Amino acid sequence: MNSATRRTLTRALVSLAAVAVAIPLSGCSMVRDLVGGPAPQPERDDTTQEIVEEGDADVFALMVGDCMNEVSEELVSEVPVVPCDQPHDEEVFFDFTIEGEEYPGDDAVQTQSDEGCLAQFETFVGLAYDSSTLDFYAYRPSQESWESLDDRVVSCVIYDPAGQVTGTLAAAAR
Repeated sequence: MNSATRRTLTRALVSLAAVAVAIPLSGCSMVRDLVGGPAPQPERDDTTQEIVEEGDADVFALMVGDCMNEVSEELVSEVPVVPCDQPHDEEVFFDFTIEGEEYPGDDAVQTQSDEGCLAQFETFVGLAYDSSTLDFYAYRPSQESWESLDDRVVSCVIYDPAGQVTGTLAAAAR
């Protein structure tokens, strides 16, 4: 796996003082408490929790199975989500937690994120990563979010470098 070609997107937090300070995060509820207002939540089916309406959503509200369109910024606070039966760029396919009290460092978090996502890739897609045309990246904790928000969550996001897809990439075997 060549992590040098891996896209890197991180979640952003804007400070209460209205200073445009962005911090990569994966946490959710504490961010809303700090920012002091409701962040946009995706419209979900009450039973399945699938997104049912296109719109912007707080990046911290993403769940496994959510589909979205690509954002070009490295630091994001909102993402354009869509129902998976509509054309989209990406899908959250797995979440996991990095263990430990001390922040292990950016390189270690990157490595653990890549390894954790890679370990679930074949299970999700139905084909080994090395044989697949699909790729992935991860939202992951930063030192700031780890230390100030107890953020340990990594969200794995899959996409097709060839372009948009319709439907889930689960069992896509491509």
